[in-house]
Amino acid sequence: MLSAAEGILLSIATVQASMGVLGNTFIAIINCMNWAKNKKLSKIGFLLIGLATSRIFIIWILTLDAYAKLFYQSKYLSDLPTEIVSYIWMTVNHLNVWFATSLSIFYFLKIGNFSHCIFLWLKRRTDKVFVILMGCLLISWVISFSFAVKVMKNNKVNHRNRTSETNWKKREFSVNYILINIGIISLLTMTLTACFLLIISLWRHSRQMQSNVSGFRDLNTEVHVKAIKFLTSFIILFILYFIGVSIEIICLFIPENKLLFTFGFTTASVYPCCHSFILIVTNSQLKQALVKVLQGLKFSEKGKYLRATWLWNRNG
Repeated sequence: MLSAAEGILLSIATVQASMGVLGNTFIAIINCMNWAKNKKLSKIGFLLIGLATSRIFIIWILTLDAYAKLFYQSKYLSDLPTEIVSYIWMTVNHLNVWFATSLSIFYFLKIGNFSHCIFLWLKRRTDKVFVILMGCLLISWVISFSFAVKVMKNNKVNHRNRTSETNWKKREFSVNYILINIGIISLLTMTLTACFLLIISLWRHSRQMQSNVSGFRDLNTEVHVKAIKFLTSFIILFILYFIGVSIEIICLFIPENKLLFTFGFTTASVYPCCHSFILIVTNSQLKQALVKVLQGLKFSEKGKYLRATWLWNRNG
């Protein structure tokens, strides 16, 4: 049985996961419809579809893993399910972080304004940047997967031989965790760097525009300020996601602490839920599509209400 605090956190996380699935499904469907309509898929559209799809899988894995550990721990912790879930999680997480990294870099190259020669060279060669990022994904996944296989084999050996000390196991686990996620850490570093540089570029441009209009903000300045807020929220949510996942992994050593585990699950679920709706609100096409859907639902509910009223009056 869960305590009151654990139950509340689990309920919040479940609602976040449900909203995240809805938001990311909406993003994927709208971009696929635009693809079918225009007979062409842009790089940004491809990245949004990939990011939304990978987040849906991430949400399902996080949720199923959390419920299994909380309610079916004895059955879940057998060797085969843990190994399979670890490999699937590692692959999907790589894709999720890669899509987020690629989207951040493409927005940085498209919107950013720097006079540095490296930035200008990258800005003129976005196709090559995309190929380089694909190579980074493949290399990081191969390295991480090879380390993961090695760690799984060592864990099976250590599970049979329990003579090693707990502190040594924890140190070994920490080192292995860093090695397995070295690719994701490098992609995360690239994402944060691109976002910080874009924030600096937008902030400088906003300052220049404010000085040109004698301290009064114009429409373009407001757009830049909104973009800065969007990027800042993305960075915060991205960091919260990794903090939450790290807490869940730490709880492998303290499986009896369900409160800390549910807190990690709740923290990790914030990113795929909230950021999907931030993307919808800040993207004009997605925002217009959402307004049309909400209007359609409103008219549908209104029509049902009028029909029910008419039938009531007729029968009455």
